[in-house]
Amino acid sequence: MEKDNKTLGQRIAYYRKARNITQEELGEKCGVSSQAVSKWENDLSAPDITLIGTLAEIFCISTDELLGLKKEVATAVKPETLNVDRLILKMDIKSANGDIVKINIPYKLGKLFIQSGMMGDEKTNKALKGIDFDQIAKMVEMGILGPIMDIQSAQGDTVKVTIEQL
Repeated sequence: MEKDNKTLGQRIAYYRKARNITQEELGEKCGVSSQAVSKWENDLSAPDITLIGTLAEIFCISTDELLGLKKEVATAVKPETLNVDRLILKMDIKSANGDIVKINIPYKLGKLFIQSGMMGDEKTNKALKGIDFDQIAKMVEMGILGPIMDIQSAQGDTVKVTIEQL
């Protein structure tokens, strides 16, 4: 696996700021003091290994990404090898105020729900409103699999869309 040149502390600071979270807020979510978070970010100490998964989830990233290892990327396969009935649509939606929605459904069903606007409650539908599902469908038809969309708004809302084949 490739490793980036940033330290763990630099990555924690980067992702914390990208999510518009203060050191105090991150400390509360992890059960540590803001001083502990400051020490992490300044590479004076490191978070306990048991917090790595929690930090990754708070930042909406993989643990590999947090640790500076290879980032997950989309891949292309021959479109004729795709079995649309075996595709899964995964969406992870996190609002800046802490709401979390995780959707893992068959691709065909997800396409139907999104196009009809019946994906879930009002917050979920609002978060999905800006997604151009026709573009996602075109990418799938071209054989693109993996993480295909990663959006972060200025308000700190994030939407990640992944297509996986079972």
